[in-house]
Amino acid sequence: MLTRRHLRIKVMQSLYSFLQNREGNLAQEVDFFKKSYLNTFSLYLALLAFLKSIYEHALDQTDLQKGLRNKKNAVHSASLVGNKILQFIAQHPILVNHIKKKKIKFWELDFDYVKSNFKALMEHENFQEYAQKESPTLEEDRDIIAFFFKEIVAPSDGFYDYIEDKELTWIDDLPVVNTFLLKTLYKIDPKDTNSLHFPQMNAADEDPQFAIDLLEKVVVNNDALQEEMVGRTPNWDSDRIALLDAIMIKMAMAELLYFPSIPPKVTMNEYIEISKDYSTPKSNIFINGILDKTIRDFQESDRLNKSGRGLI
Repeated sequence: MLTRRHLRIKVMQSLYSFLQNREGNLAQEVDFFKKSYLNTFSLYLALLAFLKSIYEHALDQTDLQKGLRNKKNAVHSASLVGNKILQFIAQHPILVNHIKKKKIKFWELDFDYVKSNFKALMEHENFQEYAQKESPTLEEDRDIIAFFFKEIVAPSDGFYDYIEDKELTWIDDLPVVNTFLLKTLYKIDPKDTNSLHFPQMNAADEDPQFAIDLLEKVVVNNDALQEEMVGRTPNWDSDRIALLDAIMIKMAMAELLYFPSIPPKVTMNEYIEISKDYSTPKSNIFINGILDKTIRDFQESDRLNKSGRGLI
């Protein structure tokens, strides 16, 4: 579910917290990182549980509106109840089991988020057009749920704030998990239970282990990496560089020195891209210049110990 770039961002955030706290405990920071990594799956489940709650609210509204003889609203909510994608998610046995096991009940407790987003969907012209179709195709069912999540739920400030308050580590994971969920929606086949993907998250897997190793290498070698920055930061003393930029440079240097299978160009490009989103407007140019010089220096001094494919 998480790319190495996203794992690098998580490491960067952990280092930012750790290096500001001189009494930090590395073992505790690694444990927190592992928890944050595994919590990504919990966020994915929470978003699926939200869609399940939308379906259940549509069921309730359909029954209520039929009793009140409100035919227009009943047709609208009933069309959502009949949506094959939403129905598949809501009734999926593995999802139901995960929700029960993880005790995901907050959509029931904070039901306003379900009702407000449901109302926004009911009132949108895209949904009203969809609701008029007597027998929507599977693709039409899929498109309206994807539209709902992408254009109504995900951009909602209230939803964003709620996720942030619910779990601190979720907010940085939200864009990645949102994208993963949207891709999942387009792979669902209501005739195939296995088409709803539940990724196995294990902190001992190769990618999270790379991130943990990177975190530990930077912390253990922090002083040495700080020295490596001296003389490679034109017009700046190394201790005057913004902390976040310094952390990204140290992470990149650690990859260059201690991770022989990662190509230098990959390392360089990754931190330039991360800096565009997480640092100052000119940080990517600054980091690009430093890393370019560092790679050349390491090559000339035969310290760039790289092996494996794709290292040209």
